Amino acid sequence: MTAVLPYRLSPTGLSLFVRVTPNAGRDAIEGVEVRDDGSAVLRLRVKAVPDKGRANAAVIALLAGALGVPKSAITLVSGETARQKTLTIRGDAGALAVAIESLG
Repeated sequence: MTAVLPYRLSPTGLSLFVRVTPNAGRDAIEGVEVRDDGSAVLRLRVKAVPDKGRANAAVIALLAGALGVPKSAITLVSGETARQKTLTIRGDAGALAVAIESLG
C-alpha cells in the first residue's frame, strides 16, 4: 500500500496541499489528513483572521519557519479565500519532502 502524500514534487521544489483553519487559538501544524476522496492535505491552524490576506500570510510564515526556508520561497497558487490551498515551495524537492513528512 502506498502512502498518500500532501505534496507533489516538481523540478524547482514541490506543490503542497494544505487545509487551513483560521482564527484558531494557536498557530500549529497538525499533520497529514487523508480526505474522503483519497487525497491528502497538511492540516494547519493559524491565529490570524481570514481578512485581507492575513491568514494566508500567517500560513506562509508558519510553513517557512517549520521548513527552514525563507517566506519568499513559498507562493500561494490557489485557494486564496478557501480553506484548501495549494502552495509552491521552491528549493531542493527531496529535502523539502523529508521536512514535510517529519511535520506530520
